Amino acid sequence: MHKILSKKQLSAGVYEMTVEAPLIARARKAGQFVIVQIDTDWGERIPLTIADADEGAGTITMVFQAVGATTHKLAVKETGDSVENILGPLGNPTHIEKFGSVICVGGGIGVAPLFPIVQAMKGAGNRVTVITGARNRELVIFEDRMRRYADELVVVTDDGSFGRKALVTEPLREYCAADPKPGMAVAIGPPIMMKFCTKTAAEFNVPIMVSLNTIMIDGTGMCGGCRVNVGGVTKFVCVDGPEFDGHLVDFENMMLRMRAFKEREEADHHNCHIGLGLTPHEIPAGR
Repeated sequence: MHKILSKKQLSAGVYEMTVEAPLIARARKAGQFVIVQIDTDWGERIPLTIADADEGAGTITMVFQAVGATTHKLAVKETGDSVENILGPLGNPTHIEKFGSVICVGGGIGVAPLFPIVQAMKGAGNRVTVITGARNRELVIFEDRMRRYADELVVVTDDGSFGRKALVTEPLREYCAADPKPGMAVAIGPPIMMKFCTKTAAEFNVPIMVSLNTIMIDGTGMCGGCRVNVGGVTKFVCVDGPEFDGHLVDFENMMLRMRAFKEREEADHHNCHIGLGLTPHEIPAGR
């Protein structure tokens, strides 16, 4: 049982939750995630990236969007409640080194998992520029946190209601075109955003890492649902990633696969029972 110490709503449908998890807080590294299970008997297990951790307090912070059955259940829990099971840290940590200058780009809720990477890149002695994007002012998250670590922060919105009216690729192109150019770029957000961030970085021969965590399902490699094509080789995001060289990722294939169950998910907030060892007739009604 992991007690919820704080919970707040960051924007429409997006929540931040800090829970007791001392062992995970002690072991986690930037880029890693946890598996969360609310109901131990029949509940699905979902992967959530660790947005922050406090080793001294023994806590981790998760940011999630209420889009499926389990995240909707998690969203109604309050401070003082508990989360049944949290497993982690899982996934390969972000490759951190002193690149010199690093550009970190986050789109939408992807800004949250970008934050520990910004912390780690800054801690390694890099000059870190952060670009965050959202559709409008109400959806901008983690601005204050990013300012504490970024040497420069650029906030863009689609409608111009806050910061600069632009897509994240516009300032990214400007920084990549600078002399000297960045030693590394990192992008986390919707696949279409990461695709065009990668295209932009490619124009200037800038290396870029992307996190493909949005395609993960069970988080342990059992289901195969997160397989992606990276450099012509099949990889599983949850065990081989979640971060990969963006220049090698087949984003078109990834986006096609992610749309496969979209209609079902939107219709009934589908619960995934992969890994629970249930045959179809054993799954409870309504699940």
